[in-house]
Amino acid sequence: MRILSWNIQWGRGLDGRVDLARIAEEARNFDADVYCFQEVAVNHPGLAGMPPGQSDQLAVLSGLFLGFEAIYGVGSDLPDGLGGRRHFGNLILSRLPILQVFRHLLPWPAEPSVPSMQRAAVEAVIAAPEFPGGAVRVITTHLEYYSASQRAVQCAALRAIIDEGWRHAVSPRFAEETDPPFAVLPRGEGCVLCGDFNSPAGAPEQATLTAPGDAPALVNAWHVAQDAVPPAPTFGVHERRYVDAPACYDIFFVSANIADRISRVAVDEGSKASDHQPVLLELS
Repeated sequence: MRILSWNIQWGRGLDGRVDLARIAEEARNFDADVYCFQEVAVNHPGLAGMPPGQSDQLAVLSGLFLGFEAIYGVGSDLPDGLGGRRHFGNLILSRLPILQVFRHLLPWPAEPSVPSMQRAAVEAVIAAPEFPGGAVRVITTHLEYYSASQRAVQCAALRAIIDEGWRHAVSPRFAEETDPPFAVLPRGEGCVLCGDFNSPAGAPEQATLTAPGDAPALVNAWHVAQDAVPPAPTFGVHERRYVDAPACYDIFFVSANIADRISRVAVDEGSKASDHQPVLLELS
């Protein structure tokens, strides 16, 4: 199973041009089974570089990945002033069957001294009979940039989401209700959490994610695959607008019960199609 995580900055490359076809072309070079994109915009014509006719990025990307099911999780949901909504969130595209979908709003404590927005995580339960519990939970997210304290509570919430999913996997619900909404499907005992954590790998606020919980602990997949090699940078590689030096902001965490299946983690440091670099995880 190959999973790609990429903050695509609504398709805006370092040349200032929004080009979703370029994003799709570079992403398809990885031949991933599952794509996790962050910063996907719908009805945001005012974003820098947004060309006319591409404001529904969910529809455009879905059309560029034929044969993939698209699951969109909205964080920022605002009025457009014309009776419609402006959305900003995370997108999962999967060519493997998706059994269940969960959209999680993350905590957003008031902090008036810094800019911030509502953040979310989207979870797709991917059918995978060869994995524990018959499925794998793939969760992608994009945490707050401006506030370490907000990131800390968001990481704690993600840990709780992962623990709850694992409890559902090992203790399936009562199954005698026959109405379709009560269907009991595999939840998967293993979990992959990826996305833009908006702080370098190993930052203090991420400690909650790798701490013991009900579910098997999470491990940084890079450290499993690359041992003592420092994580490759994924942000600030070609542009120093927000950071003084390149750092690894885009991370794959994998639950310890499937960590032995990690065969490869790779960063494409050459791409300039976004201000972040795409990251690939391979599970055997």
